Amino acid sequence: MQRRTIARRALPTLVDRVVGYFSPAQGVRRQVAREMLVRAYEGASRADGWRVKRAGASPTADHAADAREVRVRARSLAQNVPNVVSAVGAVLAARVGQGIVPVWTDEGLAKRWREWVSHADYDGLLDFYGLQYKAERTRDVDGAVLIRKHIQRMGSTVPLKLQLLEIDFLDVERNGVLAGGREIIQGIEYDKRGQRTAYYLFDRHPGDTGMWTLGRSGSSKRVPAEEVIHHFDPLRAGQQDGFSRLAPIIPKVRDLHTYGDSELQRKQLESRMGVLAEMESSGGPPPLPSEAEGQQPGLMDLGELAGGGIVGLPPGMTNPTFIEPKAVPGFGDYMKGGWKEVAAGYGCPYELMTGDMTEVNFSSSRVRMNQFRSEVESEQWRVTVPRLCAPIARWWLAAADLVATVPAGASEPDWSTPKWSSPNPVQDVASDLSAIKGGLQSISETIRRRGYDPEAVYAELEKDLQRLSERGILPLLAALWGAQNPIDLVAQMEGGGTK
Repeated sequence: MQRRTIARRALPTLVDRVVGYFSPAQGVRRQVAREMLVRAYEGASRADGWRVKRAGASPTADHAADAREVRVRARSLAQNVPNVVSAVGAVLAARVGQGIVPVWTDEGLAKRWREWVSHADYDGLLDFYGLQYKAERTRDVDGAVLIRKHIQRMGSTVPLKLQLLEIDFLDVERNGVLAGGREIIQGIEYDKRGQRTAYYLFDRHPGDTGMWTLGRSGSSKRVPAEEVIHHFDPLRAGQQDGFSRLAPIIPKVRDLHTYGDSELQRKQLESRMGVLAEMESSGGPPPLPSEAEGQQPGLMDLGELAGGGIVGLPPGMTNPTFIEPKAVPGFGDYMKGGWKEVAAGYGCPYELMTGDMTEVNFSSSRVRMNQFRSEVESEQWRVTVPRLCAPIARWWLAAADLVATVPAGASEPDWSTPKWSSPNPVQDVASDLSAIKGGLQSISETIRRRGYDPEAVYAELEKDLQRLSERGILPLLAALWGAQNPIDLVAQMEGGGTK
Protein backbone atom coordinates (compact mmCIF):
# COMPACT_ATOMS: atom_id res chain seq x y z
CA MET A 1 0.00 0.00 0.00
CA GLN A 2 2.88 2.33 0.80
CA ARG A 3 4.57 1.59 -2.56
CA ARG A 4 1.37 2.42 -4.41
CA THR A 5 1.03 5.75 -2.59
CA ILE A 6 4.60 6.69 -3.39
CA ALA A 7 4.15 5.74 -7.03
CA ARG A 8 1.25 8.14 -7.36
CA ARG A 9 3.16 11.12 -5.95
CA ALA A 10 4.41 13.79 -8.35
CA LEU A 11 8.16 13.67 -7.71
CA PRO A 12 10.05 16.98 -8.10
CA THR A 13 12.13 17.43 -11.21
CA LEU A 14 15.68 18.79 -11.37
CA VAL A 15 14.34 22.28 -12.14
CA ASP A 16 12.02 22.05 -9.12
CA ARG A 17 14.94 21.21 -6.86
CA VAL A 18 17.05 24.05 -8.24
CA VAL A 19 14.21 26.56 -7.77
CA GLY A 20 13.56 25.20 -4.24
CA TYR A 21 17.22 25.62 -3.36
CA PHE A 22 17.24 29.34 -4.20
CA SER A 23 13.58 30.06 -3.28
CA PRO A 24 12.00 27.54 -0.89
CA ALA A 25 8.59 29.26 -1.02
CA GLN A 26 8.52 29.15 -4.81
CA GLY A 27 9.67 25.52 -4.71
CA VAL A 28 6.80 24.60 -2.39
CA ARG A 29 4.28 26.28 -4.71
CA ARG A 30 5.70 24.40 -7.70
CA GLN A 31 5.46 21.10 -5.81
CA VAL A 32 1.85 21.77 -4.75
CA ALA A 33 0.91 22.59 -8.35
CA ARG A 34 2.61 19.42 -9.59
CA GLU A 35 0.75 17.31 -7.03
CA MET A 36 -2.52 18.61 -8.47
CA LEU A 37 -1.58 17.01 -11.81
CA VAL A 38 -1.64 13.50 -10.34
CA ARG A 39 -4.33 11.40 -12.08
CA ALA A 40 -7.68 11.29 -10.30
CA TYR A 41 -8.68 7.99 -11.99
CA GLU A 42 -6.75 4.84 -11.14
CA GLY A 43 -7.75 3.43 -14.53
CA ALA A 44 -5.69 6.14 -16.23
CA SER A 45 -2.51 5.33 -14.32
CA ARG A 46 0.32 3.93 -16.45
CA ALA A 47 2.16 2.46 -13.49
CA ASP A 48 0.82 -1.01 -14.40
CA GLY A 49 2.52 -0.97 -17.79
CA TRP A 50 -0.69 -1.13 -19.81
CA ARG A 51 -0.30 0.67 -23.12
CA VAL A 52 -3.36 0.74 -25.39
CA LYS A 53 -2.60 -0.03 -29.02
CA ARG A 54 -3.13 2.90 -31.39
CA ALA A 55 -4.36 5.17 -28.59
CA GLY A 56 -6.48 7.99 -29.96
CA ALA A 57 -6.87 6.43 -33.41
CA SER A 58 -10.02 7.25 -35.36
CA PRO A 59 -12.60 4.53 -36.10
CA THR A 60 -11.51 4.64 -39.74
CA ALA A 61 -7.88 4.02 -38.76
CA ASP A 62 -8.84 1.15 -36.46
CA HIS A 63 -10.96 -0.40 -39.20
CA ALA A 64 -8.21 -0.10 -41.80
CA ALA A 65 -5.73 -1.80 -39.47
CA ASP A 66 -7.77 -4.67 -38.02
CA ALA A 67 -11.11 -5.21 -39.77
CA ARG A 68 -10.02 -7.76 -42.35
CA GLU A 69 -8.09 -9.95 -39.91
CA VAL A 70 -10.93 -9.84 -37.39
CA ARG A 71 -13.38 -10.73 -40.17
CA VAL A 72 -11.55 -13.83 -41.41
CA ARG A 73 -11.04 -15.10 -37.86
CA ALA A 74 -14.70 -14.51 -37.00
CA ARG A 75 -15.76 -16.47 -40.08
CA SER A 76 -13.55 -19.33 -39.00
CA LEU A 77 -15.12 -19.42 -35.54
CA ALA A 78 -18.66 -19.24 -36.96
CA GLN A 79 -17.84 -22.17 -39.26
CA ASN A 80 -15.86 -24.47 -36.98
CA VAL A 81 -16.69 -23.90 -33.29
CA PRO A 82 -19.97 -25.59 -32.29
CA ASN A 83 -20.72 -23.24 -29.37
CA VAL A 84 -20.21 -20.17 -31.55
CA VAL A 85 -22.43 -21.64 -34.28
CA SER A 86 -25.12 -22.23 -31.65
CA ALA A 87 -24.80 -18.69 -30.25
CA VAL A 88 -25.05 -17.05 -33.67
CA GLY A 89 -28.16 -19.09 -34.46
CA ALA A 90 -29.78 -18.31 -31.10
CA VAL A 91 -29.30 -14.56 -31.43
CA LEU A 92 -30.59 -14.50 -35.02
CA ALA A 93 -33.60 -16.67 -34.14
CA ALA A 94 -34.57 -14.09 -31.52
CA ARG A 95 -33.82 -11.00 -33.61
CA VAL A 96 -35.15 -12.10 -37.02
CA GLY A 97 -36.91 -15.43 -36.52
CA GLN A 98 -39.42 -16.01 -39.32
CA GLY A 99 -39.00 -12.42 -40.39
CA ILE A 100 -39.60 -8.81 -39.35
CA VAL A 101 -42.87 -8.14 -41.17
CA PRO A 102 -44.05 -4.78 -42.57
CA VAL A 103 -47.50 -3.51 -41.58
CA TRP A 104 -49.00 -1.54 -44.47
CA THR A 105 -51.95 0.77 -43.86
CA ASP A 106 -53.07 0.37 -47.48
CA GLU A 107 -54.46 -3.11 -48.23
CA GLY A 108 -53.52 -2.83 -51.90
CA LEU A 109 -49.87 -2.25 -51.02
CA ALA A 110 -50.00 -5.10 -48.52
CA LYS A 111 -51.26 -7.47 -51.23
CA ARG A 112 -48.57 -6.36 -53.68
CA TRP A 113 -45.92 -6.84 -50.99
CA ARG A 114 -47.06 -10.42 -50.37
CA GLU A 115 -46.84 -11.12 -54.09
CA TRP A 116 -43.32 -9.65 -54.25
CA VAL A 117 -41.80 -11.40 -51.21
CA SER A 118 -40.94 -14.62 -53.04
CA HIS A 119 -39.31 -12.66 -55.92
CA ALA A 120 -37.06 -10.44 -53.78
CA ASP A 121 -33.77 -12.34 -54.08
CA TYR A 122 -31.55 -11.36 -57.03
CA ASP A 123 -29.94 -14.80 -56.87
CA GLY A 124 -33.31 -16.55 -56.75
CA LEU A 125 -32.49 -18.63 -53.67
CA LEU A 126 -34.46 -17.03 -50.82
CA ASP A 127 -37.52 -14.90 -50.23
CA PHE A 128 -37.37 -11.48 -48.60
CA TYR A 129 -37.42 -12.85 -45.05
CA GLY A 130 -34.65 -15.30 -45.90
CA LEU A 131 -32.62 -12.34 -47.14
CA GLN A 132 -33.29 -10.58 -43.84
CA TYR A 133 -31.83 -13.51 -41.93
CA LYS A 134 -28.80 -13.81 -44.20
CA ALA A 135 -28.11 -10.07 -44.07
CA GLU A 136 -28.24 -10.04 -40.27
CA ARG A 137 -26.05 -13.13 -39.97
CA THR A 138 -23.48 -11.64 -42.35
CA ARG A 139 -23.49 -8.39 -40.38
CA ASP A 140 -22.95 -10.23 -37.11
CA VAL A 141 -20.06 -12.35 -38.39
CA ASP A 142 -18.38 -9.99 -40.89
CA GLY A 143 -19.29 -6.69 -39.27
CA ALA A 144 -21.12 -5.34 -42.32
CA VAL A 145 -23.00 -6.40 -45.45
CA LEU A 146 -23.89 -4.64 -48.69
CA ILE A 147 -27.37 -4.81 -50.26
CA ARG A 148 -27.49 -3.67 -53.87
CA LYS A 149 -30.68 -2.60 -55.65
CA HIS A 150 -31.58 -3.97 -59.07
CA ILE A 151 -34.64 -2.96 -61.09
CA GLN A 152 -35.85 -5.79 -63.34
CA ARG A 153 -39.18 -5.98 -65.12
CA MET A 154 -41.23 -8.90 -63.77
CA GLY A 155 -44.68 -8.41 -65.27
CA SER A 156 -47.18 -7.08 -62.76
CA THR A 157 -44.91 -7.81 -59.78
CA VAL A 158 -42.90 -4.96 -58.23
CA PRO A 159 -39.64 -4.94 -60.28
CA LEU A 160 -37.22 -4.77 -57.33
CA LYS A 161 -34.45 -7.32 -56.76
CA LEU A 162 -32.09 -7.34 -53.76
CA GLN A 163 -28.54 -8.62 -54.09
CA LEU A 164 -26.56 -9.38 -50.92
CA LEU A 165 -22.80 -8.84 -51.19
CA GLU A 166 -20.15 -9.55 -48.59
CA ILE A 167 -18.20 -6.52 -47.49
CA ASP A 168 -15.18 -7.96 -49.36
CA PHE A 169 -16.74 -6.57 -52.55
CA LEU A 170 -15.92 -3.06 -51.29
CA ASP A 171 -12.56 -1.89 -52.68
CA VAL A 172 -11.01 -0.59 -49.46
CA GLU A 173 -7.70 0.04 -51.21
CA ARG A 174 -9.22 2.82 -53.28
CA ASN A 175 -8.46 6.20 -51.70
CA GLY A 176 -7.95 9.66 -53.12
CA VAL A 177 -9.14 13.23 -53.64
CA LEU A 178 -11.50 14.06 -56.50
CA ALA A 179 -12.65 17.30 -58.09
CA GLY A 180 -15.27 19.44 -56.39
CA GLY A 181 -14.12 18.68 -52.87
CA ARG A 182 -15.03 15.00 -53.12
CA GLU A 183 -12.80 12.28 -51.66
CA ILE A 184 -12.64 8.50 -51.53
CA ILE A 185 -11.87 6.80 -48.20
CA GLN A 186 -11.54 3.01 -48.21
CA GLY A 187 -13.76 2.58 -51.25
CA ILE A 188 -16.51 5.01 -50.16
CA GLU A 189 -16.89 8.34 -51.96
CA TYR A 190 -17.93 11.43 -49.99
CA ASP A 191 -18.96 14.88 -51.15
CA LYS A 192 -17.59 18.09 -49.63
CA ARG A 193 -20.25 17.94 -46.89
CA GLY A 194 -19.19 14.45 -45.86
CA GLN A 195 -22.27 12.71 -47.33
CA ARG A 196 -21.83 9.34 -49.05
CA THR A 197 -22.24 9.61 -52.82
CA ALA A 198 -20.91 6.29 -54.15
CA TYR A 199 -19.33 2.93 -53.40
CA TYR A 200 -16.55 1.29 -55.40
CA LEU A 201 -17.43 -2.37 -55.74
CA PHE A 202 -15.77 -5.32 -57.44
CA ASP A 203 -17.84 -7.24 -59.96
CA ARG A 204 -16.54 -10.49 -58.50
CA HIS A 205 -15.55 -11.56 -54.98
CA PRO A 206 -11.80 -10.87 -54.45
CA GLY A 207 -11.52 -14.32 -52.89
CA ASP A 208 -12.28 -15.98 -56.23
CA THR A 209 -8.57 -16.46 -56.90
CA GLY A 210 -7.61 -17.29 -60.45
CA MET A 211 -11.08 -16.48 -61.82
CA TRP A 212 -10.65 -12.83 -62.81
CA THR A 213 -10.06 -13.78 -66.43
CA LEU A 214 -13.58 -15.19 -66.89
CA GLY A 215 -14.96 -12.07 -68.55
CA ARG A 216 -14.43 -9.86 -65.48
CA SER A 217 -12.05 -6.93 -65.16
CA GLY A 218 -10.96 -7.41 -61.56
CA SER A 219 -11.16 -3.67 -60.90
CA SER A 220 -13.81 -1.90 -58.87
CA LYS A 221 -16.55 0.21 -60.40
CA ARG A 222 -18.43 3.21 -59.08
CA VAL A 223 -21.97 2.50 -57.86
CA PRO A 224 -24.18 5.41 -56.70
CA ALA A 225 -24.90 5.41 -52.99
CA GLU A 226 -28.67 5.43 -53.54
CA GLU A 227 -28.35 1.94 -55.05
CA VAL A 228 -26.51 0.45 -52.05
CA ILE A 229 -27.44 -0.19 -48.42
CA HIS A 230 -24.31 -0.41 -46.26
CA HIS A 231 -25.69 -2.32 -43.29
CA PHE A 232 -23.60 -2.20 -40.11
CA ASP A 233 -23.85 -1.06 -36.51
CA PRO A 234 -22.15 2.36 -36.09
CA LEU A 235 -21.03 2.14 -32.47
CA ARG A 236 -18.52 5.01 -32.66
CA ALA A 237 -19.20 8.52 -33.88
CA GLY A 238 -17.83 8.93 -37.39
CA GLN A 239 -17.53 5.18 -37.96
CA GLN A 240 -17.87 4.38 -41.67
CA ASP A 241 -17.80 0.58 -41.51
CA GLY A 242 -18.51 -2.14 -38.97
CA PHE A 243 -16.58 -4.68 -36.89
CA SER A 244 -17.60 -8.27 -36.33
CA ARG A 245 -19.83 -8.99 -33.34
CA LEU A 246 -17.38 -11.80 -32.57
CA ALA A 247 -14.41 -9.44 -32.17
CA PRO A 248 -14.41 -9.33 -28.33
CA ILE A 249 -14.47 -13.13 -27.97
CA ILE A 250 -11.95 -14.21 -30.61
CA PRO A 251 -8.92 -14.39 -28.24
CA LYS A 252 -10.88 -16.16 -25.48
CA VAL A 253 -12.35 -18.79 -27.81
CA ARG A 254 -8.89 -19.43 -29.21
CA ASP A 255 -7.48 -19.85 -25.69
CA LEU A 256 -10.24 -22.28 -24.73
CA HIS A 257 -9.68 -24.39 -27.81
CA THR A 258 -5.91 -24.38 -27.30
CA TYR A 259 -6.39 -25.50 -23.70
CA GLY A 260 -8.91 -28.14 -24.75
CA ASP A 261 -6.59 -29.50 -27.46
CA SER A 262 -3.69 -29.64 -24.99
CA GLU A 263 -5.83 -31.53 -22.47
CA LEU A 264 -6.97 -33.96 -25.17
CA GLN A 265 -3.38 -34.62 -26.20
CA ARG A 266 -2.39 -35.21 -22.59
CA LYS A 267 -5.28 -37.63 -22.15
CA GLN A 268 -4.20 -39.54 -25.23
CA LEU A 269 -0.72 -39.90 -23.79
CA GLU A 270 -2.07 -40.97 -20.41
CA SER A 271 -4.28 -43.58 -22.02
CA ARG A 272 -1.15 -45.53 -22.92
CA MET A 273 -0.91 -47.51 -19.72
CA GLY A 274 2.62 -48.08 -18.44
CA VAL A 275 4.00 -50.99 -16.36
CA LEU A 276 6.94 -51.16 -13.96
CA ALA A 277 8.12 -54.66 -12.99
CA GLU A 278 11.05 -56.69 -11.69
CA MET A 279 12.81 -59.49 -13.55
CA GLU A 280 13.83 -62.66 -11.69
CA SER A 281 17.56 -63.28 -11.67
CA SER A 282 17.18 -67.07 -11.85
CA GLY A 283 15.73 -66.92 -15.32
CA GLY A 284 18.56 -64.77 -16.53
CA PRO A 285 18.23 -61.29 -17.94
CA PRO A 286 16.14 -60.95 -21.08
CA PRO A 287 18.02 -60.30 -24.28
CA LEU A 288 18.56 -56.63 -25.00
CA PRO A 289 17.50 -55.31 -28.37
CA SER A 290 20.29 -54.36 -30.67
CA GLU A 291 20.73 -50.93 -32.22
CA ALA A 292 20.35 -52.51 -35.62
CA GLU A 293 16.72 -53.26 -34.81
CA GLY A 294 16.00 -49.57 -34.39
CA GLN A 295 15.27 -49.80 -30.63
CA GLN A 296 17.00 -48.10 -27.76
CA PRO A 297 19.35 -50.54 -25.95
CA GLY A 298 18.22 -51.39 -22.42
CA LEU A 299 14.51 -51.14 -23.14
CA MET A 300 12.10 -53.94 -23.91
CA ASP A 301 8.80 -53.57 -25.80
CA LEU A 302 6.18 -55.87 -24.23
CA GLY A 303 3.55 -55.08 -26.86
CA GLU A 304 0.12 -53.46 -26.41
CA LEU A 305 -1.98 -54.19 -23.33
CA ALA A 306 -5.54 -55.14 -24.20
CA GLY A 307 -8.13 -53.01 -22.41
CA GLY A 308 -10.40 -55.03 -20.13
CA GLY A 309 -8.40 -58.20 -20.70
CA ILE A 310 -6.14 -60.46 -18.60
CA VAL A 311 -2.60 -60.27 -19.89
CA GLY A 312 -0.01 -62.95 -19.19
CA LEU A 313 3.31 -61.57 -18.01
CA PRO A 314 6.52 -62.56 -19.79
CA PRO A 315 8.66 -65.25 -18.09
CA GLY A 316 10.76 -63.87 -15.29
CA MET A 317 8.63 -60.72 -14.65
CA THR A 318 7.38 -60.30 -11.10
CA ASN A 319 5.64 -57.63 -8.98
CA PRO A 320 4.17 -55.56 -11.85
CA THR A 321 2.97 -52.02 -11.04
CA PHE A 322 0.47 -50.48 -13.44
CA ILE A 323 0.74 -46.72 -13.87
CA GLU A 324 -2.84 -45.42 -13.78
CA PRO A 325 -3.54 -42.05 -15.48
CA LYS A 326 -5.31 -39.47 -13.31
CA ALA A 327 -7.42 -36.52 -14.42
CA VAL A 328 -6.12 -33.02 -13.81
CA PRO A 329 -8.56 -31.17 -11.50
CA GLY A 330 -10.16 -27.89 -12.50
CA PHE A 331 -10.44 -28.49 -16.25
CA GLY A 332 -14.25 -28.56 -16.33
CA ASP A 333 -14.63 -25.52 -14.08
CA TYR A 334 -12.19 -23.50 -16.16
CA MET A 335 -13.89 -24.40 -19.43
CA LYS A 336 -17.35 -23.58 -18.06
CA GLY A 337 -16.17 -20.24 -16.69
CA GLY A 338 -14.45 -19.47 -19.99
CA TRP A 339 -17.56 -20.19 -22.05
CA LYS A 340 -19.63 -18.04 -19.70
CA GLU A 341 -17.25 -15.18 -20.42
CA VAL A 342 -17.53 -15.84 -24.16
CA ALA A 343 -21.34 -15.90 -23.96
CA ALA A 344 -21.34 -12.57 -22.12
CA GLY A 345 -18.99 -11.05 -24.70
CA TYR A 346 -21.19 -12.14 -27.58
CA GLY A 347 -24.45 -11.16 -25.90
CA CYS A 348 -26.03 -14.60 -25.82
CA PRO A 349 -27.21 -16.52 -22.73
CA TYR A 350 -24.70 -19.20 -21.74
CA GLU A 351 -27.41 -21.88 -21.73
CA LEU A 352 -28.43 -21.10 -25.33
CA MET A 353 -24.80 -21.14 -26.45
CA THR A 354 -23.79 -24.43 -24.83
CA GLY A 355 -27.03 -26.28 -24.07
CA ASP A 356 -25.85 -26.65 -20.45
CA MET A 357 -28.93 -26.34 -18.21
CA THR A 358 -27.40 -27.71 -15.00
CA GLU A 359 -27.49 -24.37 -13.17
CA VAL A 360 -30.86 -23.14 -14.46
CA ASN A 361 -34.11 -22.84 -12.58
CA PHE A 362 -37.37 -21.19 -13.61
CA SER A 363 -36.71 -17.85 -11.92
CA SER A 364 -33.13 -17.44 -13.13
CA SER A 365 -34.08 -18.38 -16.69
CA ARG A 366 -36.83 -15.76 -16.80
CA VAL A 367 -34.52 -13.06 -15.44
CA ARG A 368 -31.80 -13.83 -18.00
CA MET A 369 -34.23 -14.23 -20.89
CA ASN A 370 -35.92 -10.92 -20.03
CA GLN A 371 -32.55 -9.19 -20.16
CA PHE A 372 -31.70 -10.97 -23.41
CA ARG A 373 -35.05 -9.92 -24.85
CA SER A 374 -34.37 -6.27 -23.97
CA GLU A 375 -30.97 -6.44 -25.68
CA VAL A 376 -32.41 -8.06 -28.82
CA GLU A 377 -35.32 -5.61 -29.06
CA SER A 378 -32.91 -2.71 -28.62
CA GLU A 379 -30.88 -3.92 -31.60
CA GLN A 380 -34.00 -4.58 -33.66
CA TRP A 381 -35.24 -1.01 -33.33
CA ARG A 382 -31.82 0.65 -33.19
CA VAL A 383 -30.14 -1.10 -36.14
CA THR A 384 -32.15 -3.73 -38.03
CA VAL A 385 -35.36 -1.80 -38.70
CA PRO A 386 -33.96 1.70 -39.43
CA ARG A 387 -30.81 0.61 -41.30
CA LEU A 388 -32.08 -2.46 -43.19
CA CYS A 389 -35.87 -2.76 -43.29
CA ALA A 390 -36.85 0.91 -43.70
CA PRO A 391 -34.48 1.65 -46.65
CA ILE A 392 -35.71 -1.47 -48.45
CA ALA A 393 -39.32 -0.34 -47.93
CA ARG A 394 -38.47 3.02 -49.55
CA TRP A 395 -36.87 1.21 -52.50
CA TRP A 396 -39.94 -1.00 -52.77
CA LEU A 397 -42.38 1.92 -52.84
CA ALA A 398 -40.37 3.65 -55.58
CA ALA A 399 -40.23 0.43 -57.61
CA ALA A 400 -43.95 -0.26 -57.08
CA ASP A 401 -44.74 3.15 -58.55
CA LEU A 402 -43.02 2.12 -61.79
CA VAL A 403 -45.64 -0.59 -62.40
CA ALA A 404 -48.79 0.91 -60.90
CA THR A 405 -49.35 4.25 -59.27
CA VAL A 406 -48.91 4.17 -55.51
CA PRO A 407 -51.94 5.67 -53.70
CA ALA A 408 -51.52 9.32 -52.80
CA GLY A 409 -50.39 9.76 -49.22
CA ALA A 410 -49.16 6.18 -48.90
CA SER A 411 -46.67 6.01 -46.06
CA GLU A 412 -43.89 3.66 -45.16
CA PRO A 413 -44.96 0.66 -43.11
CA ASP A 414 -44.55 -0.07 -39.47
CA TRP A 415 -42.65 -3.25 -38.68
CA SER A 416 -43.71 -6.18 -36.53
CA THR A 417 -40.95 -8.18 -34.88
CA PRO A 418 -41.18 -11.96 -34.33
CA LYS A 419 -42.82 -13.48 -31.30
CA TRP A 420 -40.90 -14.62 -28.23
CA SER A 421 -41.25 -18.17 -26.98
CA SER A 422 -41.95 -18.55 -23.29
CA PRO A 423 -41.59 -21.31 -20.68
CA ASN A 424 -45.11 -20.44 -19.47
CA PRO A 425 -47.37 -19.85 -22.53
CA VAL A 426 -50.58 -19.93 -20.44
CA GLN A 427 -49.55 -16.79 -18.59
CA ASP A 428 -48.50 -15.16 -21.87
CA VAL A 429 -51.89 -15.81 -23.47
CA ALA A 430 -53.66 -14.39 -20.40
CA SER A 431 -51.37 -11.35 -20.51
CA ASP A 432 -52.10 -10.78 -24.22
CA LEU A 433 -55.85 -11.03 -23.63
CA SER A 434 -55.63 -8.56 -20.76
CA ALA A 435 -53.66 -6.12 -22.93
CA ILE A 436 -56.24 -6.42 -25.72
CA LYS A 437 -59.16 -5.88 -23.33
CA GLY A 438 -57.42 -2.88 -21.82
CA GLY A 439 -56.78 -1.33 -25.23
CA LEU A 440 -53.00 -1.52 -24.82
CA GLN A 441 -52.47 -3.87 -27.77
CA SER A 442 -54.44 -4.65 -30.93
CA ILE A 443 -55.52 -8.14 -31.95
CA SER A 444 -53.63 -7.76 -35.24
CA GLU A 445 -50.38 -6.84 -33.47
CA THR A 446 -50.79 -9.83 -31.14
CA ILE A 447 -51.24 -12.14 -34.12
CA ARG A 448 -48.20 -10.64 -35.88
CA ARG A 449 -46.03 -11.12 -32.81
CA ARG A 450 -46.95 -14.79 -32.91
CA GLY A 451 -45.57 -15.03 -36.42
CA TYR A 452 -48.83 -15.04 -38.41
CA ASP A 453 -50.46 -12.74 -40.96
CA PRO A 454 -53.58 -11.13 -39.39
CA GLU A 455 -55.43 -10.96 -42.73
CA ALA A 456 -54.84 -14.65 -43.33
CA VAL A 457 -55.99 -15.48 -39.78
CA TYR A 458 -59.16 -13.37 -40.12
CA ALA A 459 -60.01 -14.94 -43.48
CA GLU A 460 -59.50 -18.42 -42.08
CA LEU A 461 -61.59 -17.66 -38.99
CA GLU A 462 -64.39 -16.31 -41.17
CA LYS A 463 -64.42 -19.49 -43.26
CA ASP A 464 -64.32 -21.68 -40.15
CA LEU A 465 -67.24 -19.85 -38.53
CA GLN A 466 -69.23 -20.04 -41.75
CA ARG A 467 -68.69 -23.80 -42.00
CA LEU A 468 -69.56 -24.31 -38.33
CA SER A 469 -72.70 -22.27 -38.76
CA GLU A 470 -73.76 -24.19 -41.89
CA ARG A 471 -73.35 -27.49 -40.06
CA GLY A 472 -75.15 -26.32 -36.92
CA ILE A 473 -72.12 -26.63 -34.67
CA LEU A 474 -71.61 -22.94 -33.96
CA PRO A 475 -74.30 -22.65 -31.22
CA LEU A 476 -72.65 -25.47 -29.29
CA LEU A 477 -69.23 -23.83 -29.54
CA ALA A 478 -70.71 -20.47 -28.58
CA ALA A 479 -72.15 -22.08 -25.46
CA LEU A 480 -68.79 -23.63 -24.66
CA TRP A 481 -67.17 -20.21 -25.12
CA GLY A 482 -69.48 -18.83 -22.43
CA ALA A 483 -72.13 -16.99 -24.47
CA GLN A 484 -75.33 -16.46 -22.41
CA ASN A 485 -77.62 -16.83 -25.44
CA PRO A 486 -75.77 -18.78 -28.17
CA ILE A 487 -78.70 -18.71 -30.60
CA ASP A 488 -78.94 -14.91 -30.51
CA LEU A 489 -75.15 -14.69 -30.94
CA VAL A 490 -75.28 -16.85 -34.05
CA ALA A 491 -78.23 -14.84 -35.39
CA GLN A 492 -76.29 -11.60 -34.99
CA MET A 493 -73.30 -13.10 -36.79
CA GLU A 494 -75.55 -14.18 -39.68
CA GLY A 495 -77.09 -10.75 -40.06
CA GLY A 496 -80.33 -11.44 -38.15
CA GLY A 497 -81.34 -14.80 -39.66
CA THR A 498 -81.47 -18.09 -37.79
CA LYS A 499 -81.03 -21.57 -39.02
